[in-house]
Amino acid sequence: MAADVSAKAVAASAGKSYWREADARQVVRAWESSGQALSRFAAARGLKVERLARWARRLRTRTRGVRGRATTGARPLKLRFHPVELVGSATGLEASAIEVVLLDGRRVRVPAGFASDDLERVLQVLEERIRC
Repeated sequence: MAADVSAKAVAASAGKSYWREADARQVVRAWESSGQALSRFAAARGLKVERLARWARRLRTRTRGVRGRATTGARPLKLRFHPVELVGSATGLEASAIEVVLLDGRRVRVPAGFASDDLERVLQVLEERIRC
């Protein structure tokens, strides 16, 4: 039933020329919970990609403080994990590397001993480019 309410809210917002913050929150929340790429979600629902990306950025900066931590009164950060498929067996240098394949097919190869903060920054940049 919550999905029906969310779908109706997204459909109602698609036809509006102006979104209030509450409208945008519902649409952004529906997109994030869908697990779809922003462009695919927007196209399927008649939304403008730029508008959805702008609101997602705007809401993220309003509700999160430094380094993605929720600010006082904001909802806790919700992590989503995507399915992982292990392919083949690695040998030599490949055995010490991690390769992340993004939903759009791009790959990020991380060598052994990487700094997790560096990887986090790289993934944030890639995510922003997908949403813009």
